[in-house]
Amino acid sequence: MRADNDDGARNGGGGGGAQGRPSGEAELSDSLRTFGAVLKVLREEARLTQEELAPRVRYSAHYIAKIEQGKRYPPKDLPNRAEEPLGYVASRVLTAAYRSLTRRTGLASWFQYWATVEEEALSLYAYECRAIPGLLQPEPYIRAIFERRLPPVTEEQLEREVAARLDRQRIIEQKPNTAFSFVIEQAVLERNVGGDQVTLAVIDHLLAMGRRRNVEIQIMPLRQEDHCGVDGHLYLAETLDHRWVGYTEGQRSSNLLTAPKDVSVLLQRYCSLRSQAHDGRATVSLLEQMRGAYEHH
Repeated sequence: MRADNDDGARNGGGGGGAQGRPSGEAELSDSLRTFGAVLKVLREEARLTQEELAPRVRYSAHYIAKIEQGKRYPPKDLPNRAEEPLGYVASRVLTAAYRSLTRRTGLASWFQYWATVEEEALSLYAYECRAIPGLLQPEPYIRAIFERRLPPVTEEQLEREVAARLDRQRIIEQKPNTAFSFVIEQAVLERNVGGDQVTLAVIDHLLAMGRRRNVEIQIMPLRQEDHCGVDGHLYLAETLDHRWVGYTEGQRSSNLLTAPKDVSVLLQRYCSLRSQAHDGRATVSLLEQMRGAYEHH
């Protein structure tokens, strides 16, 4: 499945890269906003707050808020889950609203879904060979990659996109029970995007994030004869029902992978990449060594 790119290349992008169109959180489709408004009215009619509705539909309050704001594509089973707390009629209304959802031309609909998967993931894995993963980018780096993007963006677009990506990163703090694993090519750091000070900010941020219990960061050395990541970056997420979903990005395009055989290939590759990269302690040592070198430039 393919779609135009969004916050990706999110993290990140997609998943986490540097290219892409204005963020999906900045480019909201009318239909998503309408669905969100309908959900909000039905919730308020049932005299429930977002915090009260969230556990009854088995999603986080933060996620419900994003849906109501039109910033997240709602999960397919939300109307069914809403029947008990909101009532049968409300469930029917939400089902109809879901069926009528349309995606704005140029909006990364599959990235919208990936953002949904990402926010509710039990485990999230990322291998990046293009840029620092979107979830790990400090603000100076975000600005550096967006300011150099072609075609250029306006100052207003830049500020919206920076804010959207920083907001997305809150997931790591808000989900302490989710395991985040990142394998990043050393070459991404050696590229020195934005100059020495930006790279120092990246290194400091990676060291700080790596100290979190739910985050594991590994650097892939420049020379690795057994490297199995030649097909490019990849993202994987374990869903609430313990299924795995994959996500990849290209030039202004993205792929959401749900077929078990395709996801299995990505899982095998990611396991190999983790074994080929520096372990946690060696990664910290390398980052501290690189930090010292940049400080003395």
